[in-house]
Amino acid sequence: MATHGDGYHNQVPNLHESITIRPVTYAVVAMAHPWPPPKWRIFILRSTPKGSPHRRPGGLLKVIGAIFASVVAILLVVAPASQATSPSPTPSPSITTFQNNISGFLRDDARAPIPNVTITARSGDFEGTAKSAANGSWSIGVPVQGTYEIELDESTLPEGIKLAEGQENPRNVTFSQTSNLSVIFAFGEGIVVQQQDFGQNLLNRLVAGLSFGLLLALASVGLSLIFGTTGLTNFAHGEMVTLGAVLVFAFNAIGLPFWLALILSLLGGGLFGYVQDAGLWKPLRRRGTGLVPMMIVSIGLALAVRYVIQFYFGGATQQLPYAQSAEIQLGPVSISPNNLWSLIISAVVIALIGIILLKTRLGKATRAVADNPALAAASGIDVDSVIRIVWVTGGMLASLGGILWAYYRPGVTFDMGSQILLLIFAGVTLGGLGTVFGALIGSIIVGIFVELTTVFGLAADLKYVGALFIMIVVLLFRPQGILGRRERVG
Repeated sequence: MATHGDGYHNQVPNLHESITIRPVTYAVVAMAHPWPPPKWRIFILRSTPKGSPHRRPGGLLKVIGAIFASVVAILLVVAPASQATSPSPTPSPSITTFQNNISGFLRDDARAPIPNVTITARSGDFEGTAKSAANGSWSIGVPVQGTYEIELDESTLPEGIKLAEGQENPRNVTFSQTSNLSVIFAFGEGIVVQQQDFGQNLLNRLVAGLSFGLLLALASVGLSLIFGTTGLTNFAHGEMVTLGAVLVFAFNAIGLPFWLALILSLLGGGLFGYVQDAGLWKPLRRRGTGLVPMMIVSIGLALAVRYVIQFYFGGATQQLPYAQSAEIQLGPVSISPNNLWSLIISAVVIALIGIILLKTRLGKATRAVADNPALAAASGIDVDSVIRIVWVTGGMLASLGGILWAYYRPGVTFDMGSQILLLIFAGVTLGGLGTVFGALIGSIIVGIFVELTTVFGLAADLKYVGALFIMIVVLLFRPQGILGRRERVG
């Protein structure tokens, strides 16, 4: 306290007192000029707690704005992607011009390809022609969807091969909610219905279910990591799956090499996860927003992203490069090359994620944050950085799962991620919420069950319902999931 005579003793407050307004401390300091007369100047000094320097939010907002502007610029560049044409097995001059195409494979009774056969498509003033390639594939680009007359030139068939009796030629075909229309021509004895051995069919469906389950696991592991570290049930995860396939198609449509389109798509998925956390989820966490409101925000985000993708991509089904491939025989198993590659890639990536979580410092930090964020922070772990890395990793895994899902279906649509979102949630819930290896096991069970249901007579349209039903049954007897921990609620 400063005084200048008894007259000022009771008038001047204790100016060196600190006025604390959490979380910022303000100090009032008084300075006096020599007497007379007294002149007081008050300075208010603002300070922040040690180790937490005050930073204006403008810098972060500028960074987020720059990232968002870059993403919008990329979307504007690739906006014509919905009007571009996805490559098909057989190059044709018309394919590079039109987004819709009519295609097929020519094979004889022995399943051998029939090359150099001329096929013509006509509609109004349009006429397009293609020749079958060495693997029997052919494709004709057409300007608009509608009804076309398809004619196979029988004079170009190899000697000894003819169309099956009753095979209509020429024939009319019509597009139906797809940009790729497949046409089959039967040769020799025509289409013969063969009774496949039950054991053989069971084995093929089991392998297909394993492939499907592993690609589900890629998305489920990312979702489980995010839930484990933040507690957020992210309904926008399906759009992260869609984004991977859409970016591959878009980058390939603007002429980038296929391998580069794959890499950029994975990076784009990781960037989307980063932007989500930096621009939305981290600010909400700092504000203390509850998990239920954040879940509702994720639903709104999912709808917004889905229809932004539809606006630029369109509502048609597009095909990625090399989407059409004939099945190959590996011993007793019949499988398409795309499903085989999907199985291998998924298994390798999930194995790498498991090694990282178990053997590296980052993995141990991630598991510590998932187990107890407060204790992890007290131990010196940067919780926000770990969560940011988890979001980037989850985005990349979801993008990879979306690419493989586009080949498994096959086809790319604006809502393809939302179509399997419930199966992803089923895998995570069945294995145990927040457990990575539980998500892996749960997804494999869901994938195998989906494929095996058709073997035992369940209608194909109900196979996804069956997977959700088995999840409900398991949770009735083990609510915490297969690998989840039993916890007391309330």
